[in-house]
Amino acid sequence: MAARANWRGFLKVGEVSCPVGLYTAASTSDRIAFHTLNRKTGNRLRRVFVDSETGDPVDRDEQVKGYEIASGEYIVLDPEEVASAVPDSDKTLSVTDFIGCNDIDDLYFDKPYYLLPTDEAAEEAFALIREGMRGKKVAALAQTVLFRRVRTVLIRAHDCGLIATTLNFDYEVRDADEVFADIPDLQIKGEMLDLAQHIIKTKRGTFDPRDFDDRYESALAELVKAKIEGRKIQPRREPKRDMPVDLMAALRESAGITGRKTTRSSPGTSKPRGGGRKAPSRSSGSKKAG
Repeated sequence: MAARANWRGFLKVGEVSCPVGLYTAASTSDRIAFHTLNRKTGNRLRRVFVDSETGDPVDRDEQVKGYEIASGEYIVLDPEEVASAVPDSDKTLSVTDFIGCNDIDDLYFDKPYYLLPTDEAAEEAFALIREGMRGKKVAALAQTVLFRRVRTVLIRAHDCGLIATTLNFDYEVRDADEVFADIPDLQIKGEMLDLAQHIIKTKRGTFDPRDFDDRYESALAELVKAKIEGRKIQPRREPKRDMPVDLMAALRESAGITGRKTTRSSPGTSKPRGGGRKAPSRSSGSKKAG
């Protein structure tokens, strides 16, 4: 593989292990990037850290980490002290459990990587682990030190390789019940629900990432091209905002039903949404995941 591995180590299942590498699966490096310039000189600007009180620049050697314990009061941590918190690493993705491929809510998904064997001698053991997981329709949970932190990784069979997705920690995922607590639990019934389900059924499709364009990126590319060619840039016109319409009328129009008397339908009573734990695990994972 031409790309450079982000991490190299060993994938271990029981006493079976093989050398592997993690390669970036999703990257923003191809996006258009801008530099910040001095409008008068056209020169690039550089970031300088300054003392918030004196305004004087502070050299890198004088910069340390600080944790705020009270307003304006910090404890200082030297680089060596911060480094001491980095866990020891044996460079091993050690599988602790096998679970169903859809057993983890994708709220916990962080970043995907391609997982590949790093030499020919490892290919047989790698294929054995991959096909064993594919045959049982399971994913593997493993832990290792990645980028200075202990990370939990979900490993799934994908085509002829494996996908390793780092997982968010529980404290990093906001509780859905807390976020949704103020949304009333409306009971939708009758024609309104039937129409909504009919519209959903007629628009049922499949996901193909090639069907979706990054319109902002395309617009930026066109903007840069226009500037290079010396063309005048037309200011953007804000789209006209339509006023809210009757929900039942909008549903009937979306379903292609016309000529019927429109009445505002009462969706039912509402009640506060109850508390509880995070939303239960649901189906997730990539289309090709085995």
